[in-house]
Amino acid sequence: MLDAELITAIITPFAANDEIDYTVLANLTEHLLQAGSDGFVIGGTTGEGPTLSAEEKITLFTRFAAIVNRRATIIANVGSNNTRESAAFAQQVSAISGIDGLLVVVPYYNKPDQAGMIAHFTAVAAAATKPVVIYNIPGRTGVDMQVATVATLAQHPNIAGIKQCGDLNTFAAIVDHTPADFHVWTGEDAQFIQVQTLGGAGVISVASHIYAEEMAQALSALRVGDLATTARLQRALLPKMAALFAWPSPAPTKAALNALGFAVGTPRLPLLPLTGDQQHILMQRLQLKTGAAL
Repeated sequence: MLDAELITAIITPFAANDEIDYTVLANLTEHLLQAGSDGFVIGGTTGEGPTLSAEEKITLFTRFAAIVNRRATIIANVGSNNTRESAAFAQQVSAISGIDGLLVVVPYYNKPDQAGMIAHFTAVAAAATKPVVIYNIPGRTGVDMQVATVATLAQHPNIAGIKQCGDLNTFAAIVDHTPADFHVWTGEDAQFIQVQTLGGAGVISVASHIYAEEMAQALSALRVGDLATTARLQRALLPKMAALFAWPSPAPTKAALNALGFAVGTPRLPLLPLTGDQQHILMQRLQLKTGAAL
């Protein structure tokens, strides 16, 4: 079940003792489901996956699947720049009931060429028993997967889609050169409307933590041809989406959620929470009324 349109790349809430707070996670998940999210990426970049141990991830994925209880698509992040470990972890996470797909990032730091990327994803997909979703984010990995490489990997029976971060021309080319049943999601919040007009599957979003309802309304308006409503909502959302990336993510999103009463805690090092001044600026840019959950 990967047919989700508004996927939240959900944060990982931490308690004061730096342990994962599953009560807060359950409350936030219920809110997001009610607001319009129909899918989640768990343990990804926004979920601070790089600072979670393998044991924490297994527990997180298992407990999150129980929280969602098959009410939405769940894609669990299993990728790293170590092919052997990614393949082994993909195999392990594939066994968790309720996980629908596996997010696997283009290897970072190693800087593989296109042939190396194909070999990496082929090895992970062969080990997994759940569908693999490629994650191409050149700004974080240092390398960019080319459209021809995506098209080659899209032929693999266990590679089902891509989270693509980049420009709309590249996004459109990926849609053009991959099968109709290959899911092409944008990882850029600001593109959530445009990718619908290009034949994309939807968005894997950070802003939906705060604005899932407005994003869902804009998408619904687009579907019925109400372009005036779609445009009005999009114009209002774009500066707010940008504000959530004014400082290292997910610190702004966590600050906003804390201000709204969700008590998600602060990021783990090496990320820092926003300062008081930064929080004040963020709240102004987001135009949020703080103090109580949405």
